[in-house]
Amino acid sequence: MFSATNSRKHLRSLVRCAMIAAVYAVVCLALAPFSYGAVQVRVAEALCLLPVFGPEYILGVTLGCLLANLLGSTIVDVIFGTAATLLACLVTYQLRHLRWKGLALPASFPPVVSNMLIVGAFEITVFFSDSAPTAAMAVFNAVTVGIGEVISCCILGVALVKLIESTPALKKVFTE
Repeated sequence: MFSATNSRKHLRSLVRCAMIAAVYAVVCLALAPFSYGAVQVRVAEALCLLPVFGPEYILGVTLGCLLANLLGSTIVDVIFGTAATLLACLVTYQLRHLRWKGLALPASFPPVVSNMLIVGAFEITVFFSDSAPTAAMAVFNAVTVGIGEVISCCILGVALVKLIESTPALKKVFTE
């Protein structure tokens, strides 16, 4: 049986999930020239680090990615891009307690690796190349996607987590 406290916590989690999904989609669409394509810096990917604050962010970020891809990309990206984000968020959640010099840097690597392999090496190489896929093409695409992910996750995402963790008001909003 749910108590009033549990109901409020559940409602807060649902609202956070919906808000993050909306923010992810809006940021992607507002920055569309940077958010889509073989060479991209999807700023909204910084949100992939939010699962360090709770499992509800896994669903929120994944739904945001799904919406952004539905509205701004292709069905191939809806499938593979969203799968990459889900996998990244699940692993990020597992690494939520690891810190390097006080930073959530270890948690920033799953989105980089997941998107390099799934979106770069596979999706772009197989579905969006003008010629037969090659190993060199897969590596090149993985690297270009990886560079954007490093900027979004390892720099912006880690900074976002640090900001939230070091600001009591933000920490309360994201964790309670």
